Amino acid sequence: MTDTPRGRRVCLYTPSQLDAIVDDMARQTAGLLTGRTQIAIVGILRRGAPLADRLQARLAGIYGLTDCVRLDLQIKRYADDLTLLYPETRLTENPIHATLDLADHTVLVVDDVMYRGHSMLRAVEYLAARQPAEIRTVVLVDRGASKLPVRTDIVGVRLDVAPSDVIECNVPPYESTFRIDLMQAG
Repeated sequence: MTDTPRGRRVCLYTPSQLDAIVDDMARQTAGLLTGRTQIAIVGILRRGAPLADRLQARLAGIYGLTDCVRLDLQIKRYADDLTLLYPETRLTENPIHATLDLADHTVLVVDDVMYRGHSMLRAVEYLAARQPAEIRTVVLVDRGASKLPVRTDIVGVRLDVAPSDVIECNVPPYESTFRIDLMQAG
């Protein structure tokens, strides 16, 4: 990664620990989806998309939820090191989504880290305009630092870290190993 911050790196979760966490997230998600027939799983690019793929695979393999619509949204505000790239959160609309009909769907929005809430709020606003029956949010890590009225329905892990620290989710195919690191500035 070119945006990797410099400083002390500590591995907080290994691949096997994260696999167990994703399994638990799938269990919680399956519970939320009981009785729902139309489901859309939306990954926020970059790392939310492969996490959405992992979650969808678990939902299909373990719980038999095989007819889910799978989409990705490109939303950007921060670099991986939390450097502000844009003053406003940018969503780049995929032309295929312009006529997207999510009426009667339960939509799951999946991202890697809930930090300030900007990306998740932008995704929920965009998807709400497509009038789904409900929207649920799923994140691998919630830093507990959201500044906006956005909540997460399913959280893999909650990590309270210093504002200057960076939670780095390494998610294949963007990184070689599925893990969560803490980067402490130094």
